[in-house]
Amino acid sequence: MNIIIIGATSGIGKALFLNYAKQGHHIGIIGRRTHLLEELRQQYPLNTMTATADITIFKETSLAINNIQKAFGSIDLAIVCAGTGELNPLLNFDIERPTIDTNVLGWTFVVDTLYGLFHQQGNGHLVAITSVGGLRGEPMSPAYSATKAYQINYMEALRKKSFKDGSRITVTDIRPGLVETAMAKGDGLFWVMPANKVARQISVAISKKKDKAYVTKRWHILAFVNKSLPFSLYKRM
Repeated sequence: MNIIIIGATSGIGKALFLNYAKQGHHIGIIGRRTHLLEELRQQYPLNTMTATADITIFKETSLAINNIQKAFGSIDLAIVCAGTGELNPLLNFDIERPTIDTNVLGWTFVVDTLYGLFHQQGNGHLVAITSVGGLRGEPMSPAYSATKAYQINYMEALRKKSFKDGSRITVTDIRPGLVETAMAKGDGLFWVMPANKVARQISVAISKKKDKAYVTKRWHILAFVNKSLPFSLYKRM
């Protein structure tokens, strides 16, 4: 396959790159940090292409995606892993703003660009890494939970659009729980899973072309309970 991974320099994106690269797929990786991209490319130099871009800067992101598409000829799978979020119990807008800019504005530009690419090709598989954290509002990180809820609903909208248009574009929403990455912040964290295990389960969900998947699988249980709780109980947690 020809694959694009956006946000590949750390965390889940990096783990997914390593998972697919060792299988011999051709992968274009996009991220903000050139030196980290180059370190990954050196591990699999024959099947890796890199492009530096910040998804909040639309022009350079568009150029990066177009350059990889031209080099590969076509893209079979695109995975959007780029995202950010900080704890912000004091509601400091300077902390919330980068999360909104990245997880809503930049993310939407990337997803729309990739969907348009697949529309032109006539097929493709678009995957976004959202979060279990988008299922309910969290007071310790309001912008993060709200922007992830936005992403979940946007992916559902694209899935419905693909169906109603009769297109051959597959849209998959991956909702991780807590993963051993820099994004896992706070005290008393539980069910924190290693990124490589999460990446393996994500790749299985992608291969099955699922509409959505919780990873690791046990998070499906917590997600169900979390969504089902009335607010009168949820607010006390």
